[in-house]
Amino acid sequence: MNLQLTDMGHVIQLAIAPVFLLTGVCTNLMVLTNRLARIIDRSRVLEDRLDIAWQDAYMDELDVLYPRWHLINYAIALSTACGLLICLIIALLFLGDTTNVSLDQYIAGLFVIAMLCLIGSFVYLLREIFVASKTLRSRRHVRPRGSPPAAN
Repeated sequence: MNLQLTDMGHVIQLAIAPVFLLTGVCTNLMVLTNRLARIIDRSRVLEDRLDIAWQDAYMDELDVLYPRWHLINYAIALSTACGLLICLIIALLFLGDTTNVSLDQYIAGLFVIAMLCLIGSFVYLLREIFVASKTLRSRRHVRPRGSPPAAN
């Protein structure tokens, strides 16, 4: 195992693109976990209110929050899987170079799987956003005719 400095530099250059991708995946995970935290916080508030007094409006809102929670969980799982696969790709790049073993097909296959996971994560995020938007539109209050808009 004779490592040349130029060879290692080339491998580091190859690994930079997946590292930037990993940064984007981590940003996506932050967005997803923030949305999940908001859903959980709102669910706790509604469940506490239900403990005090039963109202159908609280149950209706919880009935929307639970599917949103599931969608975000799936998105987080897929995004995390994508991040793990990217880390594995980076490790295989270095392993392949240091051992002089051709791992190109494995790296390419893992990259395709990572991209499918990322696509799935974005699809679940988009679906969750659509569910949240649909709920907001369906509960929108309409201003009575003739009433002035609120002053800022």
